Amino acid sequence: MSDDADDPHVEVVRAVGHENVTAEHASTVELTTDDWLTPAGDCIVGIEADRTPRDFSAEFREACRDADATIEATFVVDAGDDEYRETITGRGDPELTLLDDRSMVGRTSDYTDDERTILVDGDGAAADLDRDLVAALADGADLTLRLEVDPAE
Repeated sequence: MSDDADDPHVEVVRAVGHENVTAEHASTVELTTDDWLTPAGDCIVGIEADRTPRDFSAEFREACRDADATIEATFVVDAGDDEYRETITGRGDPELTLLDDRSMVGRTSDYTDDERTILVDGDGAAADLDRDLVAALADGADLTLRLEVDPAE
């Protein structure tokens, strides 16, 4: 694996879980910079994100605007003695702006009509995440989201 810090096609976001993380949403998964979460936020798996799509490099954002690009969102949860890792794979889209300064959303649909969508046609959403991973987030575990875009050749 390459050194992520030097890879223009990788972005890493750090966040934490929250007692209201339920990850029950069937079509989206979200991280937010907010420091709170209501029970209604059933797609949100991490709060206090240290970066937003607006912080991503121009090269990363541009690569995500290719409909043939593959985008992998790998969720790594550090729960002390246990580490959970799960990847949702989707694709890019010419309509992705990746300019939101508050949150980021992966989608199972092809909906792109906002600045926070980070991938479309994902093969999973919050509800598909491993329940042990979700339980660790509900206990406030640390979350690292590694986004990698693989541009079409």
